Formats: sequence, structure tokens, C-alpha cells
Amino acid sequence: MLRQRLAADAARIQAHFDRVLADFDDLPVTRGMAHALWGGKRLRGFLVLEGARLHDIGAERAIWPAAAIEAMHAYSLVHDDLPCMDDDDLRRGRPTVHVKWDEATAVLVGDALQALAFEMVARSECGPDAVRADLALSLARAAGARGMVLGQALDMAAEGAPAPLTLEQVTALQAGKTGALIGWAACAGARLARAEPAPLAAYARALGLAFQIADDILDVEGDTEKAGKRLRKDARAGKATFVSLLGLEPARARAADLVDEACAALDVYGPKAESLRQAARFVISRES
Repeated sequence: MLRQRLAADAARIQAHFDRVLADFDDLPVTRGMAHALWGGKRLRGFLVLEGARLHDIGAERAIWPAAAIEAMHAYSLVHDDLPCMDDDDLRRGRPTVHVKWDEATAVLVGDALQALAFEMVARSECGPDAVRADLALSLARAAGARGMVLGQALDMAAEGAPAPLTLEQVTALQAGKTGALIGWAACAGARLARAEPAPLAAYARALGLAFQIADDILDVEGDTEKAGKRLRKDARAGKATFVSLLGLEPARARAADLVDEACAALDVYGPKAESLRQAARFVISRES
């Protein structure tokens, strides 16, 4: 059931991107945007749509922030794949943007996707002015030097550090790099409804950490073809990860405990939040 809902929401988000990008000129930067936005699990967009359903917000409103968070995530991947950062040539089973075009185009594609994300949450379809302002402000904080970018900066700094990061430092790093956008996505439905987002924020904190631990496990055990990206890079780079610090089985157990925490945070919503509980279990069982 969850996989069908994920697939349906992913298709809905892709169709929305297709409509939005149809209004852009046919240029390399626009084609690069479409390339970067193609595919993926759309978990962040799903969290927006599911959080909106939880608060009886219609899809015609929720699709805009759902697409926005996917655009923001795609921008981060395009820039993260650049030679000056992680230097990856494969993403979602296809060449990365700088490989298919060039580095300058990839920088501009990322810039354009970030701008598109803010344009989408500022649309009148999202609701009253106060709601749109809240969405934009919270997204800026989640994506910038308080959140995702901070996590990426800490990650890059760790590569040249004299000693590997501690477990506490890796946890703080990943709370920004991976967790910040997941947190925004989980709370967006409550923001649309002007409801209290605290239970969803607690859910997202545990979910984001479980997601990253699952990624670290996949980097060790996963299959490149299924993952759609190069694996074992962290080990080759000597990076501290949850697996390197905890060990494989303790890391797996920690991820399972975090999923339990995430599900418990949803108790206030009762059965209405079952899809979100299933999503938490999904992140530690996925193969890509």
C-alpha cells in the first residue's frame, strides 16, 4: 500500500514539474533542471502531501510545497555532485548534470532550482500571505547555513580534519545535511493548516536520522545499479559514518529504535497517521 502511495505521489509531483517547466524557455539550463528533477523516491514531497492530508488540506494547495521541497533537494544534489564537492558522475541511474552538460550549467541549474523552490512556496495557491511567508522563512532556515548547507559545510570540513568525527559530531552534521529538509517537509502540512507542527517535527527528527543511518548501511551493503549512484565512497574517503562508528548491526538496531521513536511521536494523530508510520519503516528497509 505504501509503495503505491509513494509511486502515485511521485507521479503527481513529476506531472506538476512538467507543467511548471513547460512555461520556461527551451535552454540548456531548463533542460538541466528537468534532468535533475527526474526520478527519485520523492520521499520529501510525499511527507508534505501526507502531512497535508493529515490536516485536511487539499492536494491542489499541498502540491506546491511538495514540489518546492523536491526542487530544493534536487538543487542540493546537483551542487553536491560537482567536482569541487563530492565529484559524482551518477545520480538516479543517469549522468549527473555537470557530466551531461558542464560545470557552469550545473551551477546555474542548482541556482535555478533553489529559486524555483521559493517561487513555489510563495504562490497564491499555497494560501494566505501569512502561510506563504511562514513556508518561505522556514524553508530558508532549513536549506541554508542553519540547516542543510551547514551540514554540507561540516561534511566538507571533516574531510580535511586530523581525526574522524565523533558520533555526536556526525549526528549533528546529518541533522543539517539530511534532516533539515526532511523536517521541513514533515511540518509543511501543519504550516499550511496553521496547526501545531511539534509532533511532526519530533517525528521528522527521528526519521531523518534513521534515513541517514540507512544510507550509511546502503553505502556498505547496497548495489550501485539499484541505488542509482556510486557506493563505498565514504569508506574510500575515510569518512566517519554511523556504520564506521557503531558497527553494522548496532547501526541497524539504532535505525530501528529511531523508527519506533518516529512512530511514537505520531500517537497524537491516531490511525490517520498510519501512512507516515509506514514511511518511517520504509526508510530502513529500502534498497535505494
